This record gives sequence, structure tokens and C-alpha cells, in this order.
Amino acid sequence: MTQRLHLVFGGELVDPSGTVFRDVEAIHMVGMFPDYASAYAAWKSEAQRTVDNAHMRYFIAHIHRLRDEEQPASPTEELGA
Repeated sequence: MTQRLHLVFGGELVDPSGTVFRDVEAIHMVGMFPDYASAYAAWKSEAQRTVDNAHMRYFIAHIHRLRDEEQPASPTEELGA
């Protein structure tokens, strides 16, 4: 069975029209979710909770799309570059 993991995270942005965080150390990791529906519910809850701060943004990262574990990694990828 294939898992479709999703990470929900957010924080305060430098500019509300961008995606650069003001303080990377202060990013709020909401959690990892097994499907999009539960990730969306968590995202919506956090987004509504922080609606009064125009610089706060939450995101859903589709972790399952980042890489195919069956494919070998390149030497550069293994070094983290």
C-alpha cells in the first residue's frame, strides 16, 4: 500500500505576497498526515486560527512527491546539495 504523506507547516513571512519566512527557527510544524484530506483539515484550522496576522501562512507539502525511493539517488543528491 502506497502512503501519500503530507506535511503541514507555517510561520510568519517577510512579505505576505512571498514565501520567505521571517524566522526559519520559528516555523510551526503542525504535523505529518497520511492523506490530503486530513492535512487540509489541519491546514485550514491553523490558517483560520492565525487569520488576524496577514504575514502568517501555512502550507501543505506533498512529501510523497519529493522522490521515488525506488530510483537510485545521484551522488550530488546523496551529499545533500
